[in-house]
Amino acid sequence: MKTDHTERDALYFRLDDDEIVESGEVQLGMILDFDENGRLVGIEILSLSTRFAPEKLRVMQFETA
Repeated sequence: MKTDHTERDALYFRLDDDEIVESGEVQLGMILDFDENGRLVGIEILSLSTRFAPEKLRVMQFETA
C-alpha cells in the first residue's frame, strides 16, 4: 500500500499497482479507482483541510485482519 499526501490538499491511498480503468466519485471529494476486474485499487480524498483537523493528519493508523 502506498500513500501520498501532497500540497494539493488531498490524500491518495494506492492499494495495488494494477492499471486504473475506472474511477467514481462516491461522495463529494471521495474518489474510488478500480482495475479491469472491478477491484478497488485506489482511494482519493480531496479537500483534506475541510474534513480533518491538521493534528489528525500527522498520524495515520492502519489495521489489517
